[in-house]
Amino acid sequence: MNLATRRLDGPCSLFLDFDGTLVDFAATPDGVQPDHALTDLLERLQRRFDGAVAIITGRRIASIDALLAPLQLPVAGLQGLERRDARGREHRPAAPAAWLAPVLARLRAHVAVHPGLLLEDKEFSLALHYRAAPHHEAATRTLLQTLQADLPQDARLLEGNSVFELRPGSDDKGSALERFMTEPPFSGRRPVYVGDDDADLPALQAAERCRGLSIAVGPRLSAQHRLQDSAAVRAWLGTLA
Repeated sequence: MNLATRRLDGPCSLFLDFDGTLVDFAATPDGVQPDHALTDLLERLQRRFDGAVAIITGRRIASIDALLAPLQLPVAGLQGLERRDARGREHRPAAPAAWLAPVLARLRAHVAVHPGLLLEDKEFSLALHYRAAPHHEAATRTLLQTLQADLPQDARLLEGNSVFELRPGSDDKGSALERFMTEPPFSGRRPVYVGDDDADLPALQAAERCRGLSIAVGPRLSAQHRLQDSAAVRAWLGTLA
């Protein structure tokens, strides 16, 4: 059956990436504006799935709340470094990793001589966006790989859609999905994950391990199913709601 017309069988938990999946990418993260049609759609999905709908994103939880206000969903932010469960309890590191501050200074110096790059300090991780300056991608990757070689073993370099992110720890979108799946209202349901870039791969794989569905958006990833773009995602979600 074509996924675009498929309805889900049995009780499911729905996990959604945000940028590139529910909304198109903007020139900068702050360029994405609140979208009342999306908020309405997510509210209807939340009722349809008995509350088992969560956002799993590279953004901070506070950023998602601002974009979806007044709706407050369960959210895993910063690729799983922080999480708010369905009861509203928040889980995050006690403090930023000590190595982030000196790396931030190095990245600021890099951005100063590479116009068009955007440095995003997420407190617990650092992201360098090159969407407005794709010609700086190679130099930025080289710098980050060099920096990573001198960092603690748990420092990870993630590559997303026109963004690099340095972050500590082993948590990712897959571990966030698995934690949600141990808690009501997600537990006992089949997980469905929808995402568009490399950071979503652990969650797509986790959904498959839990006998759920993996859905890739666009051409970057392999998954059980594929939707063309965010408009196709929202159209399919509309059929579910």
